[in-house]
Amino acid sequence: MKGLIPFIVLPYVALVSVLAGSLYRYFFRGFKVSSLSSQLLESRRLFFGSRPFHWGIIFLFFGHLTAFLIPRTVLAWDGVPLRLHVLEITAFSFGIIALAGLAILILRRIQVKRVRAVTTWMDVLVFAILTLQVLSGLITALFYRWGSTWFTEILTPYLRSVFYFKPDVNAVVALPVLIKIHIISAFILIGMIPYTRFIHFLVYPFDYLWRRYQVVIWNRRGFKKN
Repeated sequence: MKGLIPFIVLPYVALVSVLAGSLYRYFFRGFKVSSLSSQLLESRRLFFGSRPFHWGIIFLFFGHLTAFLIPRTVLAWDGVPLRLHVLEITAFSFGIIALAGLAILILRRIQVKRVRAVTTWMDVLVFAILTLQVLSGLITALFYRWGSTWFTEILTPYLRSVFYFKPDVNAVVALPVLIKIHIISAFILIGMIPYTRFIHFLVYPFDYLWRRYQVVIWNRRGFKKN
């Protein structure tokens, strides 16, 4: 079957990998679940790279998720040309922001000796996949316009068919090569999560969002002299 490996086998391999690998690391390697931050080795470039990268990726992730969960709403929004242009320009802008942040982080890994010394082959692979993912997304946005519309009409049904265990790849295999690269690199990135620094989201203190405020009282009185 055409597209069997990249669009039928790979999605399930990625899902099994991210679920099984994350559960294993959380329950059996909990103390090793960390982002392995290199902030102590260099903080200035990390700040200016990680902030735009994270904000860009988060916006793009939830944009894709919205098109997957509520496609009819997205299509209704795109029905007005002005709103369609605003959405496309906004998404592309966040893609540029993410790419700029990623470039800073890569240069930091290369140019700062102390950071380069703790960089692993997995870090290199992650940066390569991320670069491919962001670049392919931006180029797709440039040459295959109105992605928010055709995503909901082509990729949303395909992704849902994967989750229903009845993968329908007829429309996906007909897409341009660049879009296929974007999809395949996304599956690879998802499958890699448990074995990379991305795993730290499992131990992110989400309970801080709803826990009660803590009252901190500072005692600024000086020590009494003898």
